[in-house]
Amino acid sequence: MEREEFLQVYRHSLAHVLAKAVIEIFGKDKVQFSIGPQIDDGCYYDFTLPRNVTQDDYPVIEEKMREILKRKEDWTRKEVSKDEAREIFKDQKFKMELIEELPEDEIITIYYTGDDYVDLCRGPHVENSQELLQTAFQVKSASGAYWRGDENRDSMQRIYLYAFPDKKALKEHLALVREAMERDHKKIGPELGLFMFHETAPGMPYWLPEGWKLYNALLSFWRDIHERHGYQEIAAPILNSRELWITSGHWAHYQNNMFISEIDENTVYAIKPMNCPNSINVYKREGHSYKDFPLRFSETSPIHRKEKSGELNGLFRVQLFHQDDDHTFLTEDMIGDEIADIMKIADQIYNTLGLTYRAELSTRPDDFMGDVELWDKAEAELKEILDATYGEGGYEINEGDGAFYGPKIDLQMKDALGREWQMGTIQLDFQLPGNFGLKYAAADGTLKQPVMIHRAIFGSFERFIGILIENFKGAFPFWLAPTQVSLVPIHEEHNEYAKKIEGMLRDRHIRVQTDSSDKNMMNKIKTFKKAKTPYVVVIGDKEVENNTVSLNIRGTNKQVNDVPLEKFLTMCEEMDREKPLELREA
Repeated sequence: MEREEFLQVYRHSLAHVLAKAVIEIFGKDKVQFSIGPQIDDGCYYDFTLPRNVTQDDYPVIEEKMREILKRKEDWTRKEVSKDEAREIFKDQKFKMELIEELPEDEIITIYYTGDDYVDLCRGPHVENSQELLQTAFQVKSASGAYWRGDENRDSMQRIYLYAFPDKKALKEHLALVREAMERDHKKIGPELGLFMFHETAPGMPYWLPEGWKLYNALLSFWRDIHERHGYQEIAAPILNSRELWITSGHWAHYQNNMFISEIDENTVYAIKPMNCPNSINVYKREGHSYKDFPLRFSETSPIHRKEKSGELNGLFRVQLFHQDDDHTFLTEDMIGDEIADIMKIADQIYNTLGLTYRAELSTRPDDFMGDVELWDKAEAELKEILDATYGEGGYEINEGDGAFYGPKIDLQMKDALGREWQMGTIQLDFQLPGNFGLKYAAADGTLKQPVMIHRAIFGSFERFIGILIENFKGAFPFWLAPTQVSLVPIHEEHNEYAKKIEGMLRDRHIRVQTDSSDKNMMNKIKTFKKAKTPYVVVIGDKEVENNTVSLNIRGTNKQVNDVPLEKFLTMCEEMDREKPLELREA
């Protein structure tokens, strides 16, 4: 069975079987059913039901589905008029709403599964249920949903179904799901004291002490690389007046996602959802020549974007976050070299973290801003660069998925579980410089409009850190770990030597904690191991006498004894500088 065939036909057909099973279980007169598309790991269907579906219902639904498949019923496609469709679905209000939106002369397709279940659907589907007998499926979950995603419309129950070609594929996927649950950053993050949320600030993370150390280690790594590539970091206001956002186009295209504060009827401010207009303000403070270019303004100030409560998801979907943003001003003939340099930065950052990525080009959306000719020119530039970097056909094209002000290159990153995440983005913008009247002195003495590149490598620190938590399962590389070394003096008389080591580590900018309490040594070690500290250093009489340390290395049960202190300090410095993924033994 071809993968595409399974995605397009089998999973979609199983959604119909799921709906038929639910109707047979709860009763035709008590069920309203709406839509049931296929998704990456199966399908789902939305219903209104006489009661909430619970986990006790899952095996009942699965068994009913198997029973239906064993009937080996024919699937029949029919074309009907709008009036005929109204008659067929007169008792199903969601189907009726969909039907009423169609033109009066529309030819509508419906599918029968057997004689007693019919659905409004374009298809395609299987010809007989027996084709689905070898598939493997399992109810994943049941959750709340709104009709058409609108919180002001009907509340529904969405039943998700895992669906795969065979039992082996389903088993492998369930193992992956279990592993993903164990890696869930929403579980690991609070356990490790990295971050928290509070109901008074939904979708706005609190960074706890250990998490802020991690954040700043990542930020320091990012800053060092960007300084070496000629970036200048700025910080700009979080609140700007409506006039700035009108000029930028955000007021027309993005107002619904902005937090707005009305001071009075003539004074309206908005918390910035993006950094670009403020970078433009910095550019405009003085005149520029082509000799100043590329002029790169990076910024990590907090930004806010309004999201629906049901869409918030840990650090992955928040309302407050920090982009690793940059806005570069340059001439058209610099674009190729500049984007090539951005790709080098992405390579260095992702490779350091053991992550791979691929590129996608997103083109002009329906709500684009500016002239079609400029868009065509910008897209042609990016295609030429991607062709040179990856070869023709070595990247994907997402038609109509660009930003409203220009086409973009998105970087899709792959984590330890093989999951892909859209992270970095490189957006070419010929529009905003024109909106703000930006100019520079060209080589021929004329004033010309610069090109602007919006780009980010992490996307946002919050989301990237969420992915890193899951990728490393909270066991970060040495250079990134919130606490890199923990010191455990066995008795009070060993505290002075522990304090000496702590000072020497801090002098080398190594993040260190010491537990000099009178708690049991094994309990101290256990606490630090639970925190996933890379090295737990045990200090007793022997270590004090010989100026050595004994190491408990994360991920192993071994203890490395009699390590000369200077050797350990040097190793820590080297690991912090070289940033290996694996821990080293002294």
